[in-house]
Amino acid sequence: MKNIIQQILSILSVFLITILPAFSQQKDFQEKDLAAYLFIYFTGNHITQEAVCFAVSMDGYTYWALNDGKPVLDSKVISSTGGVRDPHILRAEDGKTFYMVLTDMVSGNGWDSNRAMVLLKSSDLVNWSHSVVNMQKRYPGQEQLKRVWAPQTIFDPEAGKYMIYWSMKYGNSPDIIYYAYANEEFTDLLDTPKPLFLPQNGKSCIDGDIIYKDGIFHMFYKTEGNGNGIKVATTRSLTSGKWTEDPDYKQQTSEAVEGSGTFKLIGEDKYILMYDVYMKGRYQFTETTDLKNFKLIDNEIKMNFHPRHGTIIPITRDELLRITEEWGKPTELGSLPNNPVLPGFHADPEILYSQQTQKYYIYSTTDGFPGWGGWYFTVFSSDDLKKWSYEEIILDLKSDQVPWADGNAWAPCIIEKQIEGKYQYYFYYSGNSKEGKGKQIGVAVSNNPTGPFRDLGHPIITESPVGYGQQIDVDVFEDPVSGKNYLYWGNGYMAGAELEKDMLSIKNETITIMTPNGGTLQDYAYREAPYVFYRNGLYYFLWSVDDTGSPNYHVAYGTATSPLGPIKVAEKPIVLIQNPEKKIYGPAHNSVLQIPGTEEWIIVYHRINKWYLKDSPGTHREVCIDRMEFNEDGTIKRVIPTL
Repeated sequence: MKNIIQQILSILSVFLITILPAFSQQKDFQEKDLAAYLFIYFTGNHITQEAVCFAVSMDGYTYWALNDGKPVLDSKVISSTGGVRDPHILRAEDGKTFYMVLTDMVSGNGWDSNRAMVLLKSSDLVNWSHSVVNMQKRYPGQEQLKRVWAPQTIFDPEAGKYMIYWSMKYGNSPDIIYYAYANEEFTDLLDTPKPLFLPQNGKSCIDGDIIYKDGIFHMFYKTEGNGNGIKVATTRSLTSGKWTEDPDYKQQTSEAVEGSGTFKLIGEDKYILMYDVYMKGRYQFTETTDLKNFKLIDNEIKMNFHPRHGTIIPITRDELLRITEEWGKPTELGSLPNNPVLPGFHADPEILYSQQTQKYYIYSTTDGFPGWGGWYFTVFSSDDLKKWSYEEIILDLKSDQVPWADGNAWAPCIIEKQIEGKYQYYFYYSGNSKEGKGKQIGVAVSNNPTGPFRDLGHPIITESPVGYGQQIDVDVFEDPVSGKNYLYWGNGYMAGAELEKDMLSIKNETITIMTPNGGTLQDYAYREAPYVFYRNGLYYFLWSVDDTGSPNYHVAYGTATSPLGPIKVAEKPIVLIQNPEKKIYGPAHNSVLQIPGTEEWIIVYHRINKWYLKDSPGTHREVCIDRMEFNEDGTIKRVIPTL
């Protein structure tokens, strides 16, 4: 187990350092899962406007307010003054926790009236715990403190803690940016605040905003009262006190600005620096690739609200769905993304609806490893086919759980059976033989769709019935006509056989070679991944064409009048194929499900993540779901893959 953990950490650290900004070691979060942007802000200097508002964008340039532009949090509940300003939000290193910090202030009480900040924490962007840290009450010797402004949070990798930094002013001294580390609960500060940064000229600085890029921390800040613009200082160690200051201002306007916020565009080596042109009541956006040179892009920005000092972070599809369900989806936002439905890299999906739990489950190949080297199977569950929750690892081929295999956990399938009034789940899969005999097919059993599963202890299919190809891509099917159960499998060939009543072995005498004849890579030439279902007196056989790393990888089909064929290829055999205009590539290796109690059908498949089309596409795949429809004559309509 120790070696497994070390391998996971090694692979993930290399990947995430190159893909994600800031040091993430997240196992379950990657940049490719980001789908939209969340803008948090306040709107003005009246107490009714000093509250947290949310807006969303699909492209980072056009933003629409949520909740009809009204606050999403009640300032009177979360603050000590009844107003909050300067909201900053950070996604934690675990990928699923969010920290928000706010200035606890009502400007109508005076600019030197506040002494506190608000700390909030959430796991869903909807429900937030909150606490107030009042500097004069929390620490001794604060009698001369005049103001506590614009806190932000960043993870300090050297300390292994979350640093909160903000500006404070004492008496007639300049505003200085201080820092302290937050406690684990994110409800308080652990230590006495210390100076983090003060310009060499000794003049005031406020509104610090730090972003990490290429081993360097870049702090954007406002030169308060002496230029009222945005400058930047850099360091390799946050608490070293060694900052290099750029002499020039970064804003692209002659107007006074403050409240800078910087974020990276999803999937691009571009960053947005935005700031509040506070005397004019508007925001300005600039674009950069090096955090040094900035291009004004105001003509590309659109929003239906007027924000003040805020921040923007990328969010996932699930997070976007959650906040728009809570506060409404702006009509202008258009359709929300359907796919991918699972976070991370997964392939060869198998979907199950469990009568026992009344939930949906997806089992898949764990992808993202060189050489298709994933060695364990996971399961995700859902009540509605939209929001999927990770359950656990159900089978580990490098552990004692599977004595005959040592890796290459590929392309599973599962069936739910009720035996003597009790539910049983038979999970079939392929793994790499420890004896060097290539890929073989095994079975594990559980009384719950999420396990624990008990492997049979040996493979049930060990050799190719045609003398070539691989024993992979297994599918299990219960014939509703006869009640018999069948397995199908094969790369380079398609084979089928009836299962014994115990579901733990096949009847060798029933093995049938079913490979569809003919075809080309442009239509239906069989490669792998057979899948079988029954509808209106016909057995439908789906399979994948071309290589899994090819954009042309697609699904074809035929039908038969018996579960072991022969298969008649459809006149229009393509079920699902790439759409380069939408950057959808290689959609194939599927399973199919009829939604219980309806005439609706869905197809679950993987596609190549668009960012990896030219870099290991065959091992960077993601799971998607779309509707599958039939013509009146029973033929399958070509599926339109969705984003």
